[in-house]
This record gives sequence, structure tokens and C-alpha cells, in this order.
Amino acid sequence: MQEIVRDIFTWSWFSKPHGYNFNGYLVCHSGGNLCIDPVELTEEALAEIIRRGVSRILITNRNHSRAANLVRERTGARTAIHPADAAHARSQGAEIDDELQVGEKIGPLVVAAASGKSPGEVALYWSERKLLVVGDAVIGNPPGRCGLLGEQVMDDPPRLRTSVRALLDLDFDTLLPGDGKPILQGARACLKELVETFPR
Repeated sequence: MQEIVRDIFTWSWFSKPHGYNFNGYLVCHSGGNLCIDPVELTEEALAEIIRRGVSRILITNRNHSRAANLVRERTGARTAIHPADAAHARSQGAEIDDELQVGEKIGPLVVAAASGKSPGEVALYWSERKLLVVGDAVIGNPPGRCGLLGEQVMDDPPRLRTSVRALLDLDFDTLLPGDGKPILQGARACLKELVETFPR
């Protein structure tokens, strides 16, 4: 695990079909540590997460339960996802305890709407740190830029573009995506560049 920005650790799993990393994050906070979209873990990374402790596991979309069950089992943390994505996640074997609601604050993070790829996709915004965590709404590919997944995997491409455009209303500088390379500075400008390519 690597401390990517202060008090936020990441670990990655390389997806050969996609050609880039899938990322999990651990946000360390005095109100309780938050594990976001946990990907496959080495024994060393799992041991580090157990040592640090986790109070909640937050899943940004129906396809990102990934290693959530393992983290839940080994830390006792409760797993949360937006209710619109819960049934699909459960059908994939995810053990879900709680709902994530848009506007809800969990520790330092506020749940933001990001629907379109799936109906319950959310982003997580830390306003004081100018930091945004996204699952599949936006990817960090090619490195240093923002991109979208292919429309064939989206439920509602126009809805997703509307959601991504709305993320520009947030004041952020750092973007931590579930897929691809994080953007540690100037991320809002990178997202704006992507949005400017959207059809009017």
C-alpha cells in the first residue's frame, strides 16, 4: 500500500483486459477509517488494512464490490452502497449492510450523485481537501487525463455525461478514480477538458 496523498492509502490490481490498474483506497480519519472500492489484496496489504482498522466500506457502484467481503470479514466493517445498485451487487455475492444516500456525510466525505453507468453510481467528495473519489463515472486513462468507459457498459450514456458535467460544480484539485491513474493536481481542469468533448 502506498500513501498517495496525506492520510489516504491506495493499492492496485492490474486489469489485463483494460490495460490499466483498478484501485482501492483507505481514507484514514479520526472519525473512523473508510475503505473505498477495495480491489484484490496481497497478504501484506490486507495485514496493513487490518492493522489500521476500517469502520465503513463504501462501494461507489454495483460493479465495485470487488474484495469488499474479505475486508468486511477481516475488519468487522459494515459495507454500504446506494440502494439503486444494491440488488445487483448482492446478486454478485456482495454482503451489503447499509445504504449510501446522495448528500449524506460519512466521516469527511459527502456522497455525490454520479449515475449513468449504473443507476446508483456515486462519487465521494472531501471539500476541505479539494478531493474527489470516483468509481466508474470517470476513469484516469490515458494517464494524466480523464476518460469514460465505453458506452456499451453504460446503462444511460447521456445521463452519465450529465452527472459528470455536474461534478464540475465541486471545487476539487485531486481526483482518485477506481480505474486508471489518479490525478493529484489540476484534476478539475482535466475533467473540464473531458466535458468539453461531450455532445451539446
